[in-house]
Amino acid sequence: MDEITPTALEQLRQRATEIHRRLLQTFGRPDWSRRLSPLEELVSTILSQNTNDRNRDLAYENLRARFPTWEAVRDADPAAVIDAIRQAGLANQKGPRIQSVLRQVTEECGQLNLDFLRSYPPQQALDWLLRFKGVGPKTASIVLQFALDLPAFPVDTHIYRVSGRLGLRPAKMTVEQAHEFLAGLFPPAEYGPAHINLILLGRRICHARRPDCPACPLQGLCDYYQQQSSAGQA
Repeated sequence: MDEITPTALEQLRQRATEIHRRLLQTFGRPDWSRRLSPLEELVSTILSQNTNDRNRDLAYENLRARFPTWEAVRDADPAAVIDAIRQAGLANQKGPRIQSVLRQVTEECGQLNLDFLRSYPPQQALDWLLRFKGVGPKTASIVLQFALDLPAFPVDTHIYRVSGRLGLRPAKMTVEQAHEFLAGLFPPAEYGPAHINLILLGRRICHARRPDCPACPLQGLCDYYQQQSSAGQA
């Protein structure tokens, strides 16, 4: 990845500020009322990998209905957990991962509770979560931002796609690198709203195959739109 000069980085921050402002005008300020505990959010986010919100929620609700406690999930027959979360897809992978995380938390903490991470510095909390198999930067960042009230900027497939098209990040930057880079473009207090509204942009307008550029409020700020417009005029 090419090094970005301080001047170019400041220009990207200014662009990010305007993008955030316009998305707030378009989608409003999001309210994530579905507040979960850190452990609940961790399990829910593992279930969300490679599936949609509806399937994640159905699998999570079924898991909680089937097992009264997280200890019961931890100690259950793996086949029963897999069956409970089948709606989320990749259940044969996610079930053992969830049980493994629950066992490791129990061994290290003596109980199934991650509230202690609230007192950690953000990077330390992130690093602690990243030690678990199946927990990557996106999953760990979601737990920090939305359950621990610690600043983190999760990057999913929608945010990675639209940030590339908008020119908010270098084209060759990896998803893993994008977490820290994009976090540097937005104020920490706005990580949550910016994250959610960029996802909404990707879901509703900036689709993977056929982006609806005429409906986009960011045309003048989008590298992809400018390139497509120039190609159409050529």
